[in-house]
Amino acid sequence: MREGLSVAEAQKIILEAAAPLGAETVPSADGLGRALAEAVVSGRTLPPEDNSAMDGYAVRAADLATPPVALPVVYEVPAGVHAPRPLERGEAARILTGAPLPPGADAVVRQEDTEREGATVRFVISPEPGAHIRRAGEDVERGAAVLDAGTCLGPAHLGMLASLGRTSVAVHRRPRVALLSGGNELVEPDGDITGGRIVSSNSYTLAAACREIGADPSYLGIARDEPADIERRLRAGLNCDALVSSAGVSVGDHDHVRSVLESLGCRLVFWGVKMKPGYPFVFGRFEGKPGPLVFGLPGNPVSAMVTFEELVRPALLAMAGHRALHRPRIVATLGETLTKKAGRLHFVRVRLERQGHEVVARTAGNQSSGVLRSMTQAQGLLIFPAEATRIGEGEPAQVQVIDPTFLASAGSGV
Repeated sequence: MREGLSVAEAQKIILEAAAPLGAETVPSADGLGRALAEAVVSGRTLPPEDNSAMDGYAVRAADLATPPVALPVVYEVPAGVHAPRPLERGEAARILTGAPLPPGADAVVRQEDTEREGATVRFVISPEPGAHIRRAGEDVERGAAVLDAGTCLGPAHLGMLASLGRTSVAVHRRPRVALLSGGNELVEPDGDITGGRIVSSNSYTLAAACREIGADPSYLGIARDEPADIERRLRAGLNCDALVSSAGVSVGDHDHVRSVLESLGCRLVFWGVKMKPGYPFVFGRFEGKPGPLVFGLPGNPVSAMVTFEELVRPALLAMAGHRALHRPRIVATLGETLTKKAGRLHFVRVRLERQGHEVVARTAGNQSSGVLRSMTQAQGLLIFPAEATRIGEGEPAQVQVIDPTFLASAGSGV
């Protein structure tokens, strides 16, 4: 087992093991946020035929070469209905948005550019051929590749699938994630917290982090610091795609998770990542028999959240078939000087503030790995490189944005 990897090395090893899961077919309407497991090719032409982009009048452009011109209105073409006959020279047809263009017509004049007088209509402009016409196939040609495999389905994609008549679609399975907490000191939120006991908050933050990206979490409960109890609970999660344990992966006298995993047939690939918070991180996998990818996270709340962000979240997204695996990054100006010892990459919890055209980052309070409140106040994780010892006030720094609302805007921007 390797020890003391860099963050980049750990991410590379994990992502190489995180193959996309198999496909399942779901109703297209339920595909929001899922990654396509198939390429979608159109079996239809959209629009199927030339149609009007406006409410107005279908005409032959040559008839209106020298406006003003009055023409008889010989029929009306509502949406979804074909014209009763071709449009002849010197005639106009009332046409509504989306209605098929009558044969013989080559332009549509907007209603606003006409004057209706009983059975005739007076035109005050001379349209170009093709004016206000949506051509057949201008959206999608039959046989065209419309959506690539791996596309994350959003509202527009679901609308396109509906337009193509696709009521079902193949997507990658959601990763099933077993979550285990461990420690004699842990209790559920309604448990007794006297005598030094603390609430097992990690099970809530990690389950929510899974659901946020579309993974399906399953809670295995709180394991006592006893190998038998740990083994019983771990066995219950072996049928999942990933197993995430918080606490019990370090080197203390009561940290039994590593040894129990090995006894179950899990090969521990590496232990320890040169990052802060979150050094005591374990990654393992079952080889030669079915089993989940195994992630052993530190027990401190912030360490658990940050290691999940950097090492587990991208793997789960990859397993779900997604191509965008990491949080967005921005360059921010540091609002205060930061210092540290060389050797570990630090993920510094920061608040972000827009000041004109730049973003200023300041620490989100106490950086202790046990201060969960700092994560509630942080919009980003500032990346303090491993060998760097100082980033001065006013200097630029890379920041991962972990609060998607920061990238949103209160104003429309128009």
